[in-house]
Amino acid sequence: MTSTTRLTVAQALVRFLAAQHTERDGARHRLIGATWGIFGHGNVAGIGQALVEYADVMPYHQGRNEQAMVHAAVGYARQSNRLSTHAVTTSIGPGATNLVTGAALATVNHLPVLLLPGDVFATRPADPVLQQLEVPFAGDVSVNDCLRPVSRYFDRISRPEALIPAALQAMRVLTDPVDTGAVTLALPQDVQAEAYDWPEEFFAERTWTVRRPATDPGELAAAVAAVRSARRPLIVAGGGVHHSRAEEALAELASATRIPVASTQAGKGSLRWDHPQDVGGIGHTGTATADELARTADLVIGVGTRYTDFTTASGTLFGASGIRFLNLNVAAYDGHKLSGIPLIADARAGLEALTGALLPHRHRAEPAYVTEYTDDKERWEYRVDAAYEAEDIDIRPTQPQVLGVLDELVTEDDILINAAGSLPGDLHKLWRARSRDQYHVEYGYSCMGYEIPAAIGVRMAAPDRPVWALVGDGTYLMNPTEIVTAVQEGVAIKVVVLQNHGYASIGGLSASVGAERYGTAYRYRAADRTFTGAPLPVDLAANAASLGMRVLRAKTVRDLRTALAEARAADTPTCVYVETETADTVSGAPPAQAWWDVPVAETATRSSAVAAREEYDRHVAARRRHL
Repeated sequence: MTSTTRLTVAQALVRFLAAQHTERDGARHRLIGATWGIFGHGNVAGIGQALVEYADVMPYHQGRNEQAMVHAAVGYARQSNRLSTHAVTTSIGPGATNLVTGAALATVNHLPVLLLPGDVFATRPADPVLQQLEVPFAGDVSVNDCLRPVSRYFDRISRPEALIPAALQAMRVLTDPVDTGAVTLALPQDVQAEAYDWPEEFFAERTWTVRRPATDPGELAAAVAAVRSARRPLIVAGGGVHHSRAEEALAELASATRIPVASTQAGKGSLRWDHPQDVGGIGHTGTATADELARTADLVIGVGTRYTDFTTASGTLFGASGIRFLNLNVAAYDGHKLSGIPLIADARAGLEALTGALLPHRHRAEPAYVTEYTDDKERWEYRVDAAYEAEDIDIRPTQPQVLGVLDELVTEDDILINAAGSLPGDLHKLWRARSRDQYHVEYGYSCMGYEIPAAIGVRMAAPDRPVWALVGDGTYLMNPTEIVTAVQEGVAIKVVVLQNHGYASIGGLSASVGAERYGTAYRYRAADRTFTGAPLPVDLAANAASLGMRVLRAKTVRDLRTALAEARAADTPTCVYVETETADTVSGAPPAQAWWDVPVAETATRSSAVAAREEYDRHVAARRRHL
């Protein structure tokens, strides 16, 4: 007879989660490292009580904003190489719908996170209950259904016994390198508190193997033939290189063949910046070196990349006649993009197989090609130095100069986090990544407000390393709430707030598409009702201090150098606040080296829009479909 234990659904779930592990390459990791939560009537008596009951086996972190809790869990998961993550519990109603943005970010970036929103009563003793969405044509719909399209797996646990298969499926998806993303188990508040006799086997420790699928012999042979016949090959390293821990395998292939390696936002750091074959970021925010190689490449070897529009310059970058694509990817969906030759495998396993198959042929890129990209890279580094340089240290710094001062300070231990605004472009072009995980820019969803909570998650996963959240004023205002969590938990993140009085990135884009920077500045209204008056007297440094953070103000390059050094040495959450100078008056980052498609008004009366449309039509003419 099967032995059983009588527990509530919530208690059973927490106990089950505490017993789940992952294993890859012989190393074992706890799958659900902790649970984040904000309690309300939809989860306090269920999951809330269960977390108290099992506090000895399931750590709990108190959040301030539901979206931010997901960002923290995602930051933890990325830093943990997707082998560990956190769960997030919320009440019903707005607590649940606040998860949607974070869930979308996790799923777009293929990063695992477990969402446990409360739900309305399954038994419907009172209908509607507080915060219930009434849908006249469907009685089984709740606001949690908003999470279906942004979840890789979704289930509503309307009966206690349904938890068993649902929980097992949830773990399968969280640990699948192809399918992973946000996983949602919606938990009706009455079911959470309902008792059931659970089989003891449900609580047995389980280890989920994270697979490394090997290459198919036929696909590998086709890949080798493609590489050997290419005269101007280029590797594009994506986020899959990091997820697979394939950096060493990539370096071995690049060193053996001398094929240059460009990187997407997610893949930057796959090679150290000073590796002879590293040519920097690619695409709209990439380097001139990488983008020129892309324009003339006859074979693009994509490793773990989704080929987003920023990477392909909206289909205008890879323009050589007869160009082919070889796509090494664990997901067949991505491996067949751009009509490429698919090599469906784990990134590390695939790179090792490709290197091994090429070695007997002593295949190497032509010496003239190596000289060409080496010289181009050297010229680009001079441009980086010029953007970083601040001859007068008593002036207000530009944004690139802030990065330059930070570049002088950090070591390979430091981790930089960013997601949105003008910083991703500057970082992708300029930052010199010193380690495989130093560069943490979330650009799959480019979510403003990700940086601070993600920094908390990263620091929890890497407690002995300096973790920097780089944010502009627009991003800071979106989501500063988890500063309180960092202070409460003693998570010593470093937040650098760059005050440029508005949405700088979108302001520049607005000007380029004929929208004249309308509605992008944080300024008073002028007499003509436009936002062109004096900057708003908003003191973000005072705001951060009011949330409990230590704040260092830097007015000049000299101040900044001192403040950043002090922040790096701090063992408490610390903010460096600096007002930046605009790039039109002093040195700025090099402009975009490739196009990005943002449609421009086809008809307009204003000259700025008319000119922008003419420029748009010129770029569109260069787009090609790789069929």
